[in-house]
Amino acid sequence: MMKKTEFSRRSLLAVAAGAMVMSMTAMPALADGTVTVASWGGSYQNAQSLALFQPAAKAMGITVKEETYGGMSDVRLKVKAGAVAWDIVSSGSGSAARAGAEGLLEKLDYSVIDVSTFYPGLYTDYCIGSDVFSTVMAYNTATYGENGPKSWADFWDVKKFPGKRAYRNKIAGALEPALMADGVAPEDVYKVLDSEEGIKRALDKIRELKPEIAVWWKSGAQHAQLMKDGEVDMTTGWNGRFDVAKKDGAKVAYTFNQGLLDYDCFAIPKGAPNKDLAMKFVAEMSKAEIQANLPEHITYGPTNKKAYEIGKIDEKMALMMPSHPDNAAMQLPISLAWYEKWEQKAAAMYQDMLTE
Repeated sequence: MMKKTEFSRRSLLAVAAGAMVMSMTAMPALADGTVTVASWGGSYQNAQSLALFQPAAKAMGITVKEETYGGMSDVRLKVKAGAVAWDIVSSGSGSAARAGAEGLLEKLDYSVIDVSTFYPGLYTDYCIGSDVFSTVMAYNTATYGENGPKSWADFWDVKKFPGKRAYRNKIAGALEPALMADGVAPEDVYKVLDSEEGIKRALDKIRELKPEIAVWWKSGAQHAQLMKDGEVDMTTGWNGRFDVAKKDGAKVAYTFNQGLLDYDCFAIPKGAPNKDLAMKFVAEMSKAEIQANLPEHITYGPTNKKAYEIGKIDEKMALMMPSHPDNAAMQLPISLAWYEKWEQKAAAMYQDMLTE
């Protein structure tokens, strides 16, 4: 016959085992330590993976699963359908500002995520900066040599700079260059855009250029490939993508003059299956030691300023960063307040212009 003490001990073990099974059933994703991150693909996501995702996952002892997506429009659909499968998404700052206002994102917990050494303005309630980049004008050096366009007025000047153009098919970073090409001073761009009339003025300027726009690009990978293939003579796009393309043999150059200084950020979609783990993963990727890896793989600047102080980024590399003071001084910082207020309306007007 089983002794009472032995029976009790076995009963307690059975109860504990049962509780563990129930716990694992209730939180399967947390039990296996996996987070799913969605980004834009191409050389950008490859750089993120090597610099941020993989080192952060290794440091935490978890697994990171990577996917690609088409932006906050995809998040909107999944949130509304109650079918969110991504824990973290990489987003442009303007799109994230709008998504946060729409209620599509979880509020970030800054008691978990340390931003004490971040550059001011590079994080919000719903999105934390992952890298600093610039939207610039790039040109084919086989076409123009080293004397390519140096201003947005040059980009629009088809007599001085004949050739095929490419331009973005979405609103982000599309209107500001048009106004600067139309003679608006950089410091006045968002004042002019703060009305439907100002938005229409920018769209009318883009309409002038439409006959010369051979491609309306949809992704960074695409605009980099356009320059590698020599399919267009100049394009708008992201500085880091062009640097990678140049390393791969593309005849491409660009200028930071009148560029749009912007940042990408990480956000957690509303209803993310692993919200708590995602918050810790974002915190890990935001550390200076992890952020300092980024310039080794793509020329986008860290958002954690301490990353420049720990000895990983040399001065030559720092001078290539969009956020270096010399480069930043030539650029127009993106206004998140404008995107939060106007993006939805302006995007609809932009799409109407594209389909005319």
